[in-house]
Amino acid sequence: MSDLPIGYWLKHLDRLIENDFDRALSTESLGRRHWQVLTSLHTEPATVRDLDHRLAPFLEEGEPTVAPTVEELRRRGWVKGGDPLSLTAAGRSAHEELFERVGQGRRRLSRGISEQEYHAAVDVLERMSANLEQG
Repeated sequence: MSDLPIGYWLKHLDRLIENDFDRALSTESLGRRHWQVLTSLHTEPATVRDLDHRLAPFLEEGEPTVAPTVEELRRRGWVKGGDPLSLTAAGRSAHEELFERVGQGRRRLSRGISEQEYHAAVDVLERMSANLEQG
């Protein structure tokens, strides 16, 4: 077991996940936010406001909305509508292809970790977050 604090491992893992996403999506010149919007709209149609709410934990400081990302995906012909937005057939196809690439990274991430261990780790992180949110 490492003597390094949890903050180190959280930041290190987040950086590795970001880099893995970047590699998986780079052939399409996409980033993690594009993937998050595509996945969210794949789940169900939404307004930009809905997407902002769903993705708020992932938005960077100075990034108040996913609207620019939505517009990039619209220019690619992957998103249509406005209230609500939805994926086009091309957007669904792109999501399917990207889903496989992202899945490969997720499988690497959880290699050697049981489903029970994974869920326990997420549970602990969720409770730690709740502890700090409550003050």
